[in-house]
Amino acid sequence: MDWSAWHDQYDLADSWMARRLRTVQVQVDAALSNAPAGELKVISLCAGEGRDLLDVLSGHARRDDVRARLVELDPRNTAAAAERARRAGLQQVEVVTGDAALIDQYQDLAPAELVLVCGVFGNITDADIEHTVAACSQLCTTGGTVIWTRHRAAPDRVPQICAWFEAQGFERRWLSAADAGFGVGVHRFLGTPQPLRRGTRLFEFVGYDVLRQAAATESGSRSEPTLHERRER
Repeated sequence: MDWSAWHDQYDLADSWMARRLRTVQVQVDAALSNAPAGELKVISLCAGEGRDLLDVLSGHARRDDVRARLVELDPRNTAAAAERARRAGLQQVEVVTGDAALIDQYQDLAPAELVLVCGVFGNITDADIEHTVAACSQLCTTGGTVIWTRHRAAPDRVPQICAWFEAQGFERRWLSAADAGFGVGVHRFLGTPQPLRRGTRLFEFVGYDVLRQAAATESGSRSEPTLHERRER
């Protein structure tokens, strides 16, 4: 997958990606507006070009309160994000080219008031989704917000992701409609932040296309009954 070219779909006004981006931006705006006074720390995992945060922050009343770190592996995307931040004069935004799955990337910003996990859960295994959700209790401060995304294609994991967050002491604040064509969730942390477990890897970024192919292959193999099943019939 070319993750730089992938961003081109955001420029198609009626695409599901453009609609999802606008939805995330509305929730980012609300989270920033409702955050307590004072410094506002923001963490973005697999940040891409940073459009979900930077396009909101550039004109937001809280822009000067925000200290943010965007972590993204693709250097073309980080170059675009850094230029976006520079043009907007967002001097307290740090763009890091690196592995967003390594929790050490966030050690001096966690726990943060806003954590963005957008474009991640559709590209990693279920076990890694659960692991990352659990780690959000290390990344997010009490009363802080996590905004996350996941596609609604089968198997629809959005309800399970909500359950995983809520089991970790998060309260569901908002969830996009099931028929929106995408999933965007907002959870507020009501618990006590856990110490950052340095050296932890949150996930392996597999990619939606690889996961989809693996699911199709598994589904196909299951459709053919085993010898035992044929005998039972």
